[in-house]
Amino acid sequence: MPTPPLPALDPYILDSLMPDLCGHDKRPGAFIVYLALWRLSSPDPARGVRIPHARLADATGLSRSTVQHALAHLAKRQLISTRRASPTAVPLHTVLRPWARRRAIL
Repeated sequence: MPTPPLPALDPYILDSLMPDLCGHDKRPGAFIVYLALWRLSSPDPARGVRIPHARLADATGLSRSTVQHALAHLAKRQLISTRRASPTAVPLHTVLRPWARRRAIL
C-alpha cells in the first residue's frame, strides 16, 4: 500500500510552535507528538486520527507516559482536541491550528 503524500506543513509549525514547545515549554515530546498526529491524520488533519497511546509511542519512539503527558500538554494548549466514547475507548485526536483562526480574524 503506497504511503499517502505528506500534508503541507504550515511554516508557523517550525517557525513558532517548535521554539515555543521545545524551548519555552521545555516539552520536545509534545512537538514530536503534534507532528506525528499531523502526519497520521493526513491528508486532512481536521478529520483526526484514532490511535492508542501505545501505538503512538511506537510511532514516535517516545515512552507511553511521555506520549500521555505530551497529549495532555497539547490539549491544554488547545493544539489538539481528544474525544473518547468511553474512558477505556481508543481516543480520537484532532489536530488544531489556532493560529489559522487568528490570521483569518486579522
